[in-house]
Amino acid sequence: MGKFSAFKLLLKSLGHGEHEFDYKLDRQFFANMENTDVRDADLDVHLTVGYTRDVYDLNFHITGTVTLLCDRCLDDLVIPIDTVYHIMVQYGDDYNDESDDLLVIPDSDNTLNVSYMIYDTVVLAIPIKHVHAPGKCNRQMSALLKKHRAVGSDEDAELQDELLDSIDDAADAADSGAPADPRWDALRGLGSDLNE
Repeated sequence: MGKFSAFKLLLKSLGHGEHEFDYKLDRQFFANMENTDVRDADLDVHLTVGYTRDVYDLNFHITGTVTLLCDRCLDDLVIPIDTVYHIMVQYGDDYNDESDDLLVIPDSDNTLNVSYMIYDTVVLAIPIKHVHAPGKCNRQMSALLKKHRAVGSDEDAELQDELLDSIDDAADAADSGAPADPRWDALRGLGSDLNE
């Protein structure tokens, strides 16, 4: 029995009408997907499949929570998930997933494994930044982070000042009519030759 055999839909055996399927996702599901970011999960997936006129209309509704590491303090961060995904599936000659709304699978396939659709839907629902709400991070780690930021801030400020000074100097040289670098003049000449 494969890792994702529970997620196989026997499409050709479904009759016309609406069919419902429920799945429960936990940490093992994400481990099987080789995702090390999700440390734990408690997700419910409700799938409704409508079959009419040779088209399968799949509607996923996923709710629950996933646990990740906070990017700031490295403590567990529980993120609520409440998302939906819709796709239509149709049989055809060859596999084709070029459309966002329609998936064409070969006529020889009797089943459709929806595990990757579910996985992609959950991962896309997770925010890019994984941080606690202000004031909720681990206080000790936040203090260390502030300490290290303070140490580096003098060097960062010096670098920023140097960069701004060099930008100002370049702008002043251009405004004052100072002699330009002859290489720039040669390049400008190339541009005017092309325009003629």
